[in-house]
Amino acid sequence: MVDKVLIVDFGSQYTQLIAIRVRELFIFCEIFPYNNLPKKIVNYKAVILSGSPHSVRSSNPPKIDLSLIRGKIPLLGVCYGAQYLAHFFGGHVIKSKTREYGRANLKYIDSNSIFFSTVREDSQVWMSHGDTIKKLPTNGKLIASTNDVMNASFSITGELTYGIQFHPEVYHSEDGLKILENFLVKISKIKQDWTPDSFIDMTLSKIKSEIGNEKVILGLSGGVDSTVAAILLNKAIGRKLTCIFVDNGLLRKDEYGSVLNQYNGMGLNVKGIDASKLFLEKLKGKYDPELKRKIIGNTFIDVFNSQAKLIKGVKWLAQGTIYPDVIESISVNGPSATIKSHHNVGGLPDYMKLKIIEPLKMLFKDEVRRVGKSLGINSDLLGRHPFPGPGLAIRILGEVSSEKVSIIQDVDSIFINHLKKSNLYDSIWQAGAILLPVNSVGVMGDERTYEKCVVLRAVQSTDGMTADWVNLPYKFLQKVSNEIINKVPGVNRVVYDISSKPPATIEWE
Repeated sequence: MVDKVLIVDFGSQYTQLIAIRVRELFIFCEIFPYNNLPKKIVNYKAVILSGSPHSVRSSNPPKIDLSLIRGKIPLLGVCYGAQYLAHFFGGHVIKSKTREYGRANLKYIDSNSIFFSTVREDSQVWMSHGDTIKKLPTNGKLIASTNDVMNASFSITGELTYGIQFHPEVYHSEDGLKILENFLVKISKIKQDWTPDSFIDMTLSKIKSEIGNEKVILGLSGGVDSTVAAILLNKAIGRKLTCIFVDNGLLRKDEYGSVLNQYNGMGLNVKGIDASKLFLEKLKGKYDPELKRKIIGNTFIDVFNSQAKLIKGVKWLAQGTIYPDVIESISVNGPSATIKSHHNVGGLPDYMKLKIIEPLKMLFKDEVRRVGKSLGINSDLLGRHPFPGPGLAIRILGEVSSEKVSIIQDVDSIFINHLKKSNLYDSIWQAGAILLPVNSVGVMGDERTYEKCVVLRAVQSTDGMTADWVNLPYKFLQKVSNEIINKVPGVNRVVYDISSKPPATIEWE
């Protein structure tokens, strides 16, 4: 049994980042909202209190009972968590007189504190708070300051409790990972044994005991998550797993055949279903993006269910759910407001009567890739960019048709191939092309044209929650644009999207 850390979520936008950093140290952690904590906190080797958009000075701030934690389990309060320890335990928190957001540098560090072991005195940290700790909690000891924040960090004498008003989990905090390592490894004595190999061993054992001799089906998408889930299950139960790969007619160019061949070469029991005509027929005359998503989701379920019925004795449905999906479902404020739906979210209808197994549900995306590497999965497949569940339907603004799909497949293929040839693909989180529902005037061979406009999109991100557009070289864009206009009939204009998320989203629909 691996050691584990409890992260108490008070609603901070950075809570998942704390977990990702802890996992980077090969330490297992779980996130729970402050109002729905696990019953056996004693099973955790350390507790981290997250930041929060709320203020401890408000009339009804988020609260938890620390009686089972303080003095018994090593405790770290981050930002709101640190202010919480001060405000409710003998200290004093006030509204900041100056804005405490962005970069700052430590100007004082207690050299005797293990918490700041090997951290440079001028180390850059990231502040993001409107309140500040004026007076430390009872038995509090100052261990770090910045120019503007006197009580940037403190410890509590007689117990392994610490507080920091900056965010060690963000990349801007230069020694943030070292600080977390000091707290978790040197102070809390936690073993760094959460490795891809340990996860694989533990998961294979769990799958075998849960599934036994029963049959499992899994819907493959060609993406990283479903592929790693399939290989794990195949390793545990072999031919009792049947994978179904549905061609919805909205995949990238030649993807159905190439991915199907790749899966067969990996030893998986895969059944390919070409349902492209059905999906395109259902989408005919539909313009609203949410309606398109729901049609694709419902049609996928119908096709998948009809194929599942042909396999006798199936008891389980495997899904490639990963940890961010789980966190979202138990978040402080419940699931986020719907920006867009996805056909994999919300499960399958009751009439399918299958038990669910989700072998990756405790992993972040980067961990899934590391597990895939340990399983020997091809690096090209593991390095694939995320691709939307509804496929190219949401990269074709407005009505979807086979002609439009063909156009955007060709444009996308040229763009992605050039990214790979120029060694840019692996440094980009996600790239693709969008077909706009507008025509523009052009000139080709002394003749006037009135044809389609396409958009190229490439973004950099760590988790897809926020994203910045990639500054691709002008010469590269020029080369791609020229080839698209020369080789893709019906397109006479190419533009590049330079909007970030937020306020834009990565996909256009």
